[in-house]
Amino acid sequence: MAKYIIEAEEVQFEYPDGTKALKGLSLAIKEGQKVAILGSNGAGKSTLFLHFNGILRPQRGKIRFAGKDVRYDHAFLMNLRKNVGIVFQDPDTQLFSASVFQEISFGPLNLGLSEDLVRQRVNEAMVATEITDLQHKPTHFLSYGQKKRVSIADVLAMGPAVLIFDEPTACLDPMLTCHIMELFDRISQKGKTVILSTHDVDMAYSWADYIFVLKDGTVAGEGPPEKVFQDEGLLRQTDLTTPWLVEVCCELKNRGWLAPDAPIPRTKKEFFECIQSEGDFSGRRYLPATNSGETLRQRSSSLKIVKGSC
Repeated sequence: MAKYIIEAEEVQFEYPDGTKALKGLSLAIKEGQKVAILGSNGAGKSTLFLHFNGILRPQRGKIRFAGKDVRYDHAFLMNLRKNVGIVFQDPDTQLFSASVFQEISFGPLNLGLSEDLVRQRVNEAMVATEITDLQHKPTHFLSYGQKKRVSIADVLAMGPAVLIFDEPTACLDPMLTCHIMELFDRISQKGKTVILSTHDVDMAYSWADYIFVLKDGTVAGEGPPEKVFQDEGLLRQTDLTTPWLVEVCCELKNRGWLAPDAPIPRTKKEFFECIQSEGDFSGRRYLPATNSGETLRQRSSSLKIVKGSC
């Protein structure tokens, strides 16, 4: 059974201007999970992230890392920040070195690593984020998307157990967004915990293992994506929309074109396989049997407009 890597217990936090950002928030994230945290602006997502690596300290409640209460002395925080890396939404708040190579090497050098190990980590991070060709370029000459990838490489080079990304695909074009999400999958496959905040419900549904929904500084709902996005009351309460895969499949079930108990596909690829195949999908038939002998392929021909519009 997976253990919890990060926990928040009844965390409260209020900013000096009186804004109550977290109001007794509690959650627990399992080691190795891909976690999406959703919620409208002001729900408390960024504030929560700043608690996860000790930048902010709860005024009430506790944060735990790997089962231990976070202490706020220098030694504990240094170890925590080595293991919990945050990539902020705006890369300009994170980048400050003259060149890309210097920028990525700054963190590992401050860990006291040898020059050879630092160079190895920097090169691996640049390869992973596909920015090797930028290593000698001044950071202030980079495009927004390039800065995003450099800020991710910054954190990768530190070798943390947990990587946190605050709105990682905001303002990125669709192709770069796909590349970034594929990178997160590769990071996860190495056993690391990946946490991100996003407003993109389609991305969260297809990518995450587990979802937390925040509202007004508390957890309004949580669970696997299939559960969260079929909870109409929760979606209304938190101003979230339904992912297109869930919406389309529910409509197909209502029309009798999918079996009522058929699982909803998690990705576009799975959905297309579902409507094009006459066999089983995940061990269960998607279309109920018909008396007319009509096949799934024949029925799916009427859905081509769905495929063409996605």
